[in-house]
Amino acid sequence: MADIRFDGKVAIVTGAGGGLGRQHALELARRGAKVVVNDLGGSVDGSGGSSEAAQKVVEEIKAFGGEAIANGSSVTDDAGVAHMVKQAMDAWGRIDILIANAGILRDKTLTKMELADFELVMQVHVFGTFKPIKAVWDIMKAQNYGRIVVTTSSSGMYGNFGQSNYGAAKMAVLGLMNTLKLEGAKNDVKINAISPVAATRMTEGLMPPEVLAKLAPEYVTPGVVYLCSEEAPTGAILTAGAGAFALSRIYETEGVYLGEGGLSAEEVRDSWDKITDEAGQKAYFNGGEQGQKFFRKMAGG
Repeated sequence: MADIRFDGKVAIVTGAGGGLGRQHALELARRGAKVVVNDLGGSVDGSGGSSEAAQKVVEEIKAFGGEAIANGSSVTDDAGVAHMVKQAMDAWGRIDILIANAGILRDKTLTKMELADFELVMQVHVFGTFKPIKAVWDIMKAQNYGRIVVTTSSSGMYGNFGQSNYGAAKMAVLGLMNTLKLEGAKNDVKINAISPVAATRMTEGLMPPEVLAKLAPEYVTPGVVYLCSEEAPTGAILTAGAGAFALSRIYETEGVYLGEGGLSAEEVRDSWDKITDEAGQKAYFNGGEQGQKFFRKMAGG
């Protein structure tokens, strides 16, 4: 099969001043894409800011003959996101790819967490994903082409101690993806999620050095590049780390119909084994499929 190329394509990568985002931006540029390298340049907890990190990545891209421009906007700022999109449109006239990668951490147990810690993480990960998508959405629809990759986490899908804010945000991103995969289908706008395990500023304090050495961002980026390609699926959750790749899905059991009249908590308790029986479980593509199942079971199917 032919190599995956992005000649003539324009990409925006948020949080691309280092770590995963930097690697995504570099690889897209190596494969021919013109890239807006966005990074606020703040610390891991979201404080501070400078466009210097983004500019350094732009210089790396230009050094091997690629095209790129830097943007230092916060992905939570409406005017900043609008400016980022305007930069791309003014320079190249289209936007084909968006990788929503920007993120922060404010890890604390719920007892120690302040409301501000929860709100800021939600702002950066949820609104900081939604706002760039919203800003490019109609452009992609008008082109009848677009590829969007959002960033989720095992902390959202499965949980991780001390990350209730981060986990909630990363699961919210999947809810956004699951609806937009339906809304974008008619115009060939595909959206997928990457769930990475990689050595970055955000993970360096969570794992020992010998483990981090095996988790280079370069081992995640090939999956992201595929999700940005013309052949990409839509609505997929790709997990990646240390060179391994897997697909994550939410499955629902077939369940059991208990009737409509006189239902009780005891009936649910006594039927628990049938309710949770994994035989025949399915991964639905849209919420309507779940409703269809319930009506089928009510009719005796």
